[in-house]
Amino acid sequence: MSNPVLVEVTRGNLVESRHRGLVIAVDADGKTVFSLGDTDAGVFPRSACKAMQALPLMETGAADAYGFGNRELALACSSHNGEPEHVALAAAMLAAAGRDVATLECGEHWSFSQDTIIGQARTLDHPSQLHNNCSGKHAGFVCACCHSGQETAGYVTYDHPLQREIRGVMESLTGAALAHDNCGTDGCSIPTYAVPLKGLAHGFAKMATGTGLEPVRAKASKRLIEACMAEPFYVAGSKRACTRLMQTAPGRIFAKTGAEGVFCAAIPEKGIAIALKCEDGTTRAAEAMVAATLARFFTDEPDVHASLMAQANHSMRNWNGIAVGDVRVTDAFAA
Repeated sequence: MSNPVLVEVTRGNLVESRHRGLVIAVDADGKTVFSLGDTDAGVFPRSACKAMQALPLMETGAADAYGFGNRELALACSSHNGEPEHVALAAAMLAAAGRDVATLECGEHWSFSQDTIIGQARTLDHPSQLHNNCSGKHAGFVCACCHSGQETAGYVTYDHPLQREIRGVMESLTGAALAHDNCGTDGCSIPTYAVPLKGLAHGFAKMATGTGLEPVRAKASKRLIEACMAEPFYVAGSKRACTRLMQTAPGRIFAKTGAEGVFCAAIPEKGIAIALKCEDGTTRAAEAMVAATLARFFTDEPDVHASLMAQANHSMRNWNGIAVGDVRVTDAFAA
């Protein structure tokens, strides 16, 4: 099946680039309410599924034992900019478990944000693992291990008890069987699994509503989703799409990006969750796709709908501030 063109990028009066993709929105029972493209295709969620990976932090009791609130829980689900607030909070999470940056196994890198990396370059000789966009998630992993009495060394490996637990969580939520044959290694070194896009969306619908989940998991899921919506800066950071989307309707939209053009989102009050992938892995297209998909469910709220569509369709400017073209979703979203 050929996936449709969902985003176009213009220059002048001509279309310069076209991005194909697949999108699905489901309700809490897994019923499809909107779809485009081959939504049964296996997709690596990458960082879009971090809220699922954070469930052991909640379900082991580690988050409560260490006194974590919304900011810590949001950071555990984050792909952050490495801004000072993110770095300090990740360090504090580790300290709560009696650990420090040396325990992390996510690797180190400079910020992906231009504004942040300029500040880092002025003040740092090199970044630490705390600056890694996944350091909050990994701090959560370390805390879960420490609270459960598990060895932290090698916590990123396929056979570590924590990763086995995460694998079981994701199988339960998505309905997909996860094993070596659909496993890859993520940028932060943990296992990542290809799952059908529809199953990924259904997993987030379960988390957002509690439908089909045992009480402990339903409560843990609700706390994580609500924490992210309450503290969007700690999920992403300044000038990030996840932050903007959640600020568009505060406390009502959950949104989380993943590498290679993946996005997941949920509207808990409407019982809807969304999963999508830009086929060629382009972030700008995935951001337009998720904004346009979310907008479909806010047609009765003109201000929210207009704000989301403005994020889906926007102009591009060059370094002199001159408008040179547009990013725009196609008519497929009007179906």
